[in-house]
Amino acid sequence: MASGVKPRVKVPKSASAGEVIAIKTLISHPMESGQRKDSDGNVIPRSIINRFTCEFNGQSVIDVTLEPSISTNPYIEFEATVPEAGEFKFTWYDDDGSVYEDAKAIEIA
Repeated sequence: MASGVKPRVKVPKSASAGEVIAIKTLISHPMESGQRKDSDGNVIPRSIINRFTCEFNGQSVIDVTLEPSISTNPYIEFEATVPEAGEFKFTWYDDDGSVYEDAKAIEIA
């Protein structure tokens, strides 16, 4: 894992079967576009989170391609229907090959 890269996820602990919930994710990442130069005039290499996915009990919920124009520390909020108790799995893919993961369980109330 690259230095300082840390995912954070907010998912309710429980929901009613069939309820639509809001899921909030944030990952600390510099999201360097590859377009800027350092103080010596050298191009700073591109380094971004290029893809984000979320699955619920193995089924795809969202699959997003991120581009260099996305700001530092990308925040993604989306809605998902909770059909049953289970686990949301979140995955961020970095240009350098690193993969960052988090998971959150949800119960049916």
